[in-house]
Amino acid sequence: MTSFKKLSGAVLALSLATSSALYATNGDTLIGVGAKTRSMGGAGIAFSHGAESTLVNPALITHVQDTEISFGGTIFMPDVHTDLTANTAGGPVSDSGDSDADLSMIPAVAIVSHFDNGIYIGAGMYGTAGMGTDFRGLGASNWMPGNKKLFDMETTLQLMQFVVPVAYKTGDLSIGIAPIVQYGSLDIHYEMNGPSGKPGIVSPGQKQDFGIGASLGAIYDFGNGFSIGAVYKSKVKMNYGNTLTAAAAPFGINLDGHLDQPAEYGIGLGWRYGPHGIAIDWKRIQWGHAAGYEDFGWDDQDVFAVGYQYDAGTWSLRVGYNHGKTPITIYNSDNPGLAAKDMFNLLGFPATAEDHITAGGTYQFSKNFSADFTVVYALNEKSDADVGAVFGYPKNAVTIHNEHKELGLSVQLNYRF
Repeated sequence: MTSFKKLSGAVLALSLATSSALYATNGDTLIGVGAKTRSMGGAGIAFSHGAESTLVNPALITHVQDTEISFGGTIFMPDVHTDLTANTAGGPVSDSGDSDADLSMIPAVAIVSHFDNGIYIGAGMYGTAGMGTDFRGLGASNWMPGNKKLFDMETTLQLMQFVVPVAYKTGDLSIGIAPIVQYGSLDIHYEMNGPSGKPGIVSPGQKQDFGIGASLGAIYDFGNGFSIGAVYKSKVKMNYGNTLTAAAAPFGINLDGHLDQPAEYGIGLGWRYGPHGIAIDWKRIQWGHAAGYEDFGWDDQDVFAVGYQYDAGTWSLRVGYNHGKTPITIYNSDNPGLAAKDMFNLLGFPATAEDHITAGGTYQFSKNFSADFTVVYALNEKSDADVGAVFGYPKNAVTIHNEHKELGLSVQLNYRF
């Protein structure tokens, strides 16, 4: 018990030390936390990945023998390109830029221990979600408001979750619950014309908040390597105050400062036969029912994930695929309010990635020590919107074009004792 407390403290300290700005994939949520889960396309509701399953499905920690600790991280490299084009009398004039928010470090740390009478307990801290762009210092424009290219916009949303899962196994059934403490940080900065027509800076400052939630999970093992699991993760209420309210107001978007992390639920199938393993998941993320996201026109998102594992003992290989249609609604409207939502989403929070190809593996150095490596690639996604109404121009006078792809490299160390 003493060693568990010490390792739990290490989880907190190491995760805080490695926290940085995040960028994510299913909306603003990572397709998976932990290298094994990510290498199988994020699938893991009914397929145990050891200690890293603490946030995927808390019931799965009953598959951990003795005590296991996992520590690792993901180097995340999003590539976002944006064009803003005005169809002037002299021909099209385009302002273009590549976001400088192209490198982040995402931590993932967990520990699970087995106690008597079918009780399992763990702790974990993960970078789970976030997004942002950085178009600062890309040069001046002779037609945009404030003569600033791409509004000189910078946005950053960071989310981390600390969980303490407790699970109980009786026969072939396991159930688990994991209280969640979420840390969030939001910062938005851009320049545009103020009420007097002169350039004005909108920079309300960074705001941080904490929220509380919970995850509930269950898994049933039918034998012959087949299992089925289910999980529900509650909404986490977050309030970023004036940082969100003041930043959205010039675009005609009225918010009260809330940007809640949405509830999500899902089911999964797992099957192991000899060295082979298959995981299939479906989950729904309720963006359309979360304050802030629903105001920006985000819809509920269905996410499908499938992964395959070949386990040869001292080494294993995994591949996967993840698909989640972007939750962003693109209106292409001559209504100023709807056009403003299109522009704010695609320029500041372009959560448009949909298809992800994943691969990875594990090498077992000894009975107790192993290392994981994973590559996740999100295919290039292109989005377009008519935003002329934001400037008071007629339809098709100003358009925004966004291209978004991602590359993530994960490394994780695992130790059992």
